[in-house]
Amino acid sequence: MCNAVTERHIVAAVREGATTLRHLRRDLGVTTECGRCARCAHDCLRSALAEHTGTPEASTPVFARPIFPLALEAV
Repeated sequence: MCNAVTERHIVAAVREGATTLRHLRRDLGVTTECGRCARCAHDCLRSALAEHTGTPEASTPVFARPIFPLALEAV
């Protein structure tokens, strides 16, 4: 991903309290450039949250609206 953010960074951020893509943007710089990493970062976030809370991903609650560049919102 951009800014050398890896899945391990996202897992660590979740352990420190991150629960939304907005938190990842603030803490790790995810989606601050072109936004192409948003889908991958969001998927990694959901997976890390499911693992951290011990719940299946399908039952993970709906998060606050993620920050996507306008070009990606229509996708």
